Amino acid sequence: MKKRLMSLLLAGMLALTLTACGDDYVPLTDTKPKEETPISTPDEKEEVTVNDTGENFHIGIVTGSYAQSEDDRRGAEAFQKKYGEENVVLAIYPDNFTEELETTIQIIVNLADDPDMKAIIVNQAVDGTTEAFRRIKEIRPDIICIAGEAYEDFADIEPVADLVVNSDFVARGYLMIRTAHELGCDTFVHISFPRHLEYESVARQVAIMQAACDEFGMTFAMETAPDPTTDVGVPGAQSYILEHTPEWVEKYGQNSAYFCTNDAHTEPLIKMLLEHGGYFIEADLPSPLMGYPGALDLDLAEESGDFEEILKTVEDAIVKKGGAGRFGTWAYSYGYTVSAGLAEHARNVILGESELTNIDDLAKAYHEFSPNAEWNGSRYTDAETGVKSENTFLIYQDTYIMGDPGRFVGATKVEVPEEYFTIK
Repeated sequence: MKKRLMSLLLAGMLALTLTACGDDYVPLTDTKPKEETPISTPDEKEEVTVNDTGENFHIGIVTGSYAQSEDDRRGAEAFQKKYGEENVVLAIYPDNFTEELETTIQIIVNLADDPDMKAIIVNQAVDGTTEAFRRIKEIRPDIICIAGEAYEDFADIEPVADLVVNSDFVARGYLMIRTAHELGCDTFVHISFPRHLEYESVARQVAIMQAACDEFGMTFAMETAPDPTTDVGVPGAQSYILEHTPEWVEKYGQNSAYFCTNDAHTEPLIKMLLEHGGYFIEADLPSPLMGYPGALDLDLAEESGDFEEILKTVEDAIVKKGGAGRFGTWAYSYGYTVSAGLAEHARNVILGESELTNIDDLAKAYHEFSPNAEWNGSRYTDAETGVKSENTFLIYQDTYIMGDPGRFVGATKVEVPEEYFTIK
């Protein structure tokens, strides 16, 4: 997050590191591993010659559809392209997964029928993932089960998942408000619906955002929009955002910033904020592909997979439409990186090159799909007990504000006050 902008991105000056952010944070690097857990060299491992890539195992990745979470799906496809369809199996859970819970569970569990399946990654780990992992562990305890962006409470999914990695709703709840304040915003508007607000991560983030607004002298407001998984579907939910965003901007003023907890709401929200004013710091699962291409009517087929070029194209369009300094994102797609990065991490673990809950090893895998990104993160801290989890990590990337010139805000280097980690 700083104007060394595309020059930094294109020059590749940013290394993938998790910089310290208070005592709770663990430095994450992709350089030298800890002495007690050395990374094996190829000649130290058993030689495998079962298929073209020298692997005798399969990895399954389950994501939402293009309509619900395109970035997640694209990341899964990128990993499959890298290692081949013979090694990587992709699946999609239903758009209305809350209404088709058993179908969602079965789609995940079915991957365990493959005798060569060694790891299953679900991104986003929607309702039903916990039960699916429980069933998988009953029949195939050897399969590594990984949840990316878990919807269900960590206390429920942690015992059946081998690894859980979520966007850092704690640090980001503070940092988004801080960034909005620095940009001159006086109001922060949170848009969600009852189902999301029941999730621990969303509820805690709301409380953190409220506390941060109090700290920075800002107004915190909440608006309700339709849940896309209900009968209204994605079209109905998006129509609601298109209709009501102009009213919200008129109500809260031009110096109001907006955040929505659902991917489907993002595109119409950005589109209306570009037309009517207001700020958008970053999406719930940030990416230059999250909402921006549709809102800006961009065809990014030629830039596919090249996030430096994608960001540049999106930024140019934002500036052209008068949005400079009001719209932000992460330089690399979170959903894309999680799908591909968690699968890469699982592969490294299976091959004996990485340890499953080593945050440096996780960084190494993420670095494969976000080579110039700057990240930060920590083990999840239970707000009730203050105990840090052994297998759940919260991570985030620096925020980039698009403009002429644009800039990174340096969020990964900000020390989040300790008290925010136990707000609930």
